[in-house]
Amino acid sequence: MNNLKYYNDSLAYDFDMFSPQKKSEDNIVKLPKPKKKAKAAAKQVSVTLSALLVFGFILAALCGNIFLRLKTNELNSKINETKAEIEQLKSEKTALEVEIERKLSYSNIELEATELGMRKKDKSQVKYIKVNEKNTAAKSDGNTVNSND
Repeated sequence: MNNLKYYNDSLAYDFDMFSPQKKSEDNIVKLPKPKKKAKAAAKQVSVTLSALLVFGFILAALCGNIFLRLKTNELNSKINETKAEIEQLKSEKTALEVEIERKLSYSNIELEATELGMRKKDKSQVKYIKVNEKNTAAKSDGNTVNSND
């Protein structure tokens, strides 16, 4: 390794660099050393501030949780009210269907018909006609009816 390039063409050492130097105090401003109490007080303030921030964060999280639970309870309440209303409407629908069936039942129709003077048909009310090949019909009174008439 060539160390000669670090020297400026001289192999002489400057021993003054290694000798103890005189201290000059005329331009140096000495600051007072920080007291241990000030460091402890600053650390205490930092710890207190951190604790307050953590407490504030936890308090905000709890308030947010309570708010969300209240909203969830309100929505669940509305859902339950709507479900109850649906069930009430279903039961009302069923009651109306039963009432319609009751009013349209055959026994009620028969009862109404008898009140109006109607009765069931019997054999005396049926009239038969005989048709022959000439498209004529004979009435019960003996007359004949032709399809050309």
